[in-house]
Amino acid sequence: MKKLVLTGGGSAGHVTPHLALIPKLKKMGWDLHYIGSVDGIEKSLIEEGTNVPYYGISSGKLRRYFDLKNIKDPFKVAAGVAQAYLKLGKIKPDAVFSKGGFVAVPVVIAAWLRKIPVYIHESDITPGLANKISSKFASKIFVTFDEAKKHFAAGQAIVTGSPIRDELLQGSNEKGLSFLGFRSHLPVLTIMGGSLGARKINEAVRESLPELLRSYQIVHICGKGNLDQNLNHTEGYRQFEYIQKELPDVVAATDFVISRAGSNSIFEWLTLKIPMLLIPLTRAASRGDQILNAQSFEKQGFCHVLYEEDLTKETLLQSLKQLKADKDNMQRNMESFKASDSVDLILRTITSGK
Repeated sequence: MKKLVLTGGGSAGHVTPHLALIPKLKKMGWDLHYIGSVDGIEKSLIEEGTNVPYYGISSGKLRRYFDLKNIKDPFKVAAGVAQAYLKLGKIKPDAVFSKGGFVAVPVVIAAWLRKIPVYIHESDITPGLANKISSKFASKIFVTFDEAKKHFAAGQAIVTGSPIRDELLQGSNEKGLSFLGFRSHLPVLTIMGGSLGARKINEAVRESLPELLRSYQIVHICGKGNLDQNLNHTEGYRQFEYIQKELPDVVAATDFVISRAGSNSIFEWLTLKIPMLLIPLTRAASRGDQILNAQSFEKQGFCHVLYEEDLTKETLLQSLKQLKADKDNMQRNMESFKASDSVDLILRTITSGK
């Protein structure tokens, strides 16, 4: 039985591709193990969503800007390398697959030190700092966008697209409506601000609720600690910190979505042919990767984009009005998109050891 160590964390986007790969890897007979941070979001997602053994290691954030934490975090990374090195020595995997995030860097370096092949997946058009560092130690890098290849060594990157979880394609509209307590008289609008939530999106949505509820039934996935208890009994409005088990049914019942522009999420909406209003993270809050993702999708006619700097109650309502009007045209554009079998291509490459 071949062994594979999975790693990545810091956000749900660094974990969901693993959730797409794990069921098929298990069917192929792989013995799987996961190395992540001690208390990151990846820990709960893996422990609650899979039966894969999980091991926590020390991790420090790698920053491009000055911060006093930069003084101690390199020591955390070094400790993480030592811990991962020992853990890999016990597991003795045939390969390591990294989805990125700062916790992945110590694991990738430790695997390289042990001469274990490393495979990386980069979701965005431009790689994050963690994957830039990790790419120096990787055998192959899987990329979602063709534009990303230029950021890596010649011949190192393979365009695979984004791994999509099979269960998302198997949801039931009826079960989704039943779980939400909704009827079929109004379209369902799902709002997802990312795994940690999005304060400005949450505020704009709640400020607009009276107007929104005239046209939509609303599923608001608002992030941990962001529930508004005063809205618990509002008819046509359901709020959750996070949805995992019931998510396939909820998206099956979804007619429109407001979302951040993380690559994994938007490719899932594209695969499901759900019209999107994307509100990417600002450059002040990120390296600008979500803006590039959103612009790429808008250029192909898969979405509308509302920049967070322009987000108000009025612009939100107007953007949704335009989205609703463009629904048919947007779905035709989505139908023309020919997705590659990302999961199969990644698995074939890892299995072949090339």
